[in-house]
Amino acid sequence: MRRFLLLAWVLAGLVAGGLALLLGAGPAAAWLWSAAALPVAVHVAIGLVRSLAGGRIGVDAVALAAILAAVALDEAAAAAVIGLMVAGGEALEAWAEGRATGALTALMARAPRRTARIDGEAISEIDVADIRPRDLLLVRPGETVPADGTLEDDAATLDESALTGEPLPATFRRHAALRSGGVNAGAAFRMRATQDAAASTYAAILRLTQEAAAARAPLARMADRWALGFVGATAVLAGGAWALSGDPVRALAVLVVATPCPLILAAPVALVAGIGRAARRGIVVKGGGALERLARIRTVLFDKTGTLTPGQPRLAAIDADPALGRDGALRLAAALAQASTHPVSAALVAAAVARGIDPPLPQDAAEVAGGGVMGRVDASTLMLGSEGFLHAAGIDPRNGFGLVAQVAVAAGSIAWLAMDGRIAAAFVMSDGLRPDAPRAVRRLRALGVRRIALVTGDRAAAAQAVGRALRLDQVFADQSPADKIALVRAEAAAAPTAMVGDGVNDAPALAAADVGIAMGAAGTAAAAEAGDVVLLVDRVDRAAEAIAIARRSRRVALQAIGIGMGLSGVAMVAAALGFLTPLAGAVLQEGIDVLAILHALTALRPGAEERLGADLPPQAGIEERRAEHAGLRQLAESLRSAGEAIDADDAAPHLAEIVARLRDDLLPHQRAEERALYPEAAARLGGQDPMAPLIRMHAEIEAQVERLAALLRLAEGESWHVAAPELRRTLFSLEALLRLHLGIEEEMLADLR
Repeated sequence: MRRFLLLAWVLAGLVAGGLALLLGAGPAAAWLWSAAALPVAVHVAIGLVRSLAGGRIGVDAVALAAILAAVALDEAAAAAVIGLMVAGGEALEAWAEGRATGALTALMARAPRRTARIDGEAISEIDVADIRPRDLLLVRPGETVPADGTLEDDAATLDESALTGEPLPATFRRHAALRSGGVNAGAAFRMRATQDAAASTYAAILRLTQEAAAARAPLARMADRWALGFVGATAVLAGGAWALSGDPVRALAVLVVATPCPLILAAPVALVAGIGRAARRGIVVKGGGALERLARIRTVLFDKTGTLTPGQPRLAAIDADPALGRDGALRLAAALAQASTHPVSAALVAAAVARGIDPPLPQDAAEVAGGGVMGRVDASTLMLGSEGFLHAAGIDPRNGFGLVAQVAVAAGSIAWLAMDGRIAAAFVMSDGLRPDAPRAVRRLRALGVRRIALVTGDRAAAAQAVGRALRLDQVFADQSPADKIALVRAEAAAAPTAMVGDGVNDAPALAAADVGIAMGAAGTAAAAEAGDVVLLVDRVDRAAEAIAIARRSRRVALQAIGIGMGLSGVAMVAAALGFLTPLAGAVLQEGIDVLAILHALTALRPGAEERLGADLPPQAGIEERRAEHAGLRQLAESLRSAGEAIDADDAAPHLAEIVARLRDDLLPHQRAEERALYPEAAARLGGQDPMAPLIRMHAEIEAQVERLAALLRLAEGESWHVAAPELRRTLFSLEALLRLHLGIEEEMLADLR
C-alpha cells in the first residue's frame, strides 16, 4: 500500500507543479516538483541501503543519483518525471509479485482441534493438545485421527490419501498402528494414543511444510542481475561527460536517460501480462517471481493420486462364474453395495448404473466395519468385501480366481463376491490415468523439460504401472512427506525443479521445490497455499501450459528490456555529447519506456508454444459426441463378453442384438463425427490432414462390423461351431479397435471445446 501511496503522491505533485507553471508561478512549480520527487529519493535510498547491507547493489542507485542531482541542479521537472517512473515501477512490481497471504492457514485448519477421550464409562470432549500417551480415544465417522496410536477395536477403515497418496481406503485390524491425519471412512472405533498430538504424523507434516517454505531463498529482481555492470558503465559515462565538458548538467542528462526504467518497468509488465494470460486459462501464478522461476524449469516431479490419476476407485475388470456372467455378478454386487458407504461400494453401484443395470434393494443387509457387507438378494445369501472378510466366514477367495488376484497386484485391489457360501465373482478396482495425463507429459517433453518423474506414497506396483503408461524417466514409490522433500531438494540441486501435487502430503514438497504447482480444483487447500502455481481447472496438462506461458512471458520481458536499454544506451551517448538536456532526456526516456512497455504487453497474446485449445461452433456437436463415448465403451465391453460366451446356447440372439447396436449406435456416431465435428476440428488443429488417422480407423471399424454381420448370417445358416472361432476373433478385434479409437480420438480433441 505504501508504494501505491507514493505513486499517488508523485502524480499529484507533478500535476500540481504543471498547473503552477501554467499560472506563471515558476518557483512554486519547482518546489512542488521537488517535493514530489524527494520522497521517492528517500524511499529508493532506504531500499539501496538494505541492498548494500545484503551484499548487492541495485539499478535503483542510478535513479537515486538522477533525482538528487536534478534537484541540486534546479532541474526539478526532470526530477519529478524520474520520480514518476520509479514510483510507477515500484507500484507495478508490488502488484505483480504480491503473494497470497495466510499461507498454511488451510493446512492448519484441517488439523483436528477436539477429540473424544474415553474415561471408564464416560466420554469427554478434550482439546487435541491435551492428548497424552496411553489415552483411549474415540474416533467417530468422518473425523480425523488426532494422534498416532494403536487400534483397540477389531477393524477400522481409514482414508489415508492425504498421508500416502493411496486413493483406496485402507483396512486396519486390532493393534494395528494408526497415524494421525487419516480420516475415518467407516464406523466409529477406539484407539490408544502412543504420542501426544504435537509429536504425531500430521503435526510433522505441518512443520515440514513451514520449514521447507522458509528454506527457499527469495528470487532477486530480474533488473538487479545486471545492476553492477550497468551502474558502473553509467558512472563512467556520466563522469567522463562532466570531465570533458566541465558541465555537470551534461552528466545529469546522462543519468536521466540512464534511469533504467525499461529494467524496472518492462520486465514486471511482461510478467504481469503472463500472469493475466495464465489466469484466463485457469492458472493462478502467485507473482512475477514464481512465473520467472517457472520459465526455467527443466525437471518436473508428479504426485500420482489426484494428479496423474483421478484419485477415485473405479471398476477395472470383472471375473465371474460363467453361470452367473459379468453383468449378473455386477447386478448382485451393486445391489448389496447399496447398503454400504465405502468408496468401492459406490464405484460398483456407479458401474452398474453406467451399464444400464438396475440393482434391486438388498434384504437384511449389514456392514462390517473395515471388512465388507452381507445380505440377501434374490433369495441368495451374499457377501461382498475384502479377502480377510471372506476368510473370516470360512471362504477362500482365491479358489478359482488366481488370475484376477495376480492382476490385482498391479491394477489395484479386489472386492470379492460370495454367493451361498462360494466365490461367485471378483471385481478389480483401480485408479486409472487422467485422460489428459499423457498429453501433459508429451507437452512437457516438447517444451524441453529433460526429466519427468513420479513421486508418490502409493505402492510400488501401482506407481510403476503409471510410470510405464506415461513413459516417465523414473518412479519413486512408498515416499513419506519427508522423503519427498529430500527427493525434491536433490532434484533441484541438479536442475530447476517443479513439483505437481494435490494432497496434504504433497504440501511440504510443493514448498521445497523451485516451483510448486498445486491441483487446486480438486486438491486440498493446503497444497494450493503451499504451491507457487495453482491450477483452478481440474486438468494436469495445464501444468505444461503454465510453463509455456511463463517461458513466453520471460522471453518477451527480455526482449522489452533489450529494446529499452538499447535505445537508452544510444540516448546516453547523445546526452554525453550534449545533444539532450535533462528535461528532454527525461521525456525521451518516458517515450522509450512506453515503447518497451508496449512490447512487454504482447505477452498478453498466446504464443505458438502454448498450443491452446479453441472453441468449436455448437453445430460441431463435440459435447454430444463425447457423451456418447460412455455408451460406446459399454458396447466394447459387450463385444468382449460375446466373444467369451460364443459357445453358449443363447450366443446367436445375443450376437444379433450386438450387431444391431453397432449399426444403430456406433456407425451413426461415426458418420456424425465425419460430417460436422472432424472438419471443424481439423481447421483448428492445423497440419495437412490431422483427422485422417481417425477417419481411417472409422473405415476399418465399419469393415469389421460388416464382417461380423456376414459371419453371423453364415453361422446361422451353417454349423455354428464352425463359424464360432472366426466370430470370436472378429469380436475381440473389433473390441480392441473400438477402445483404441475412442482413446485416441479423446486425446486428439481434448483441447477443443
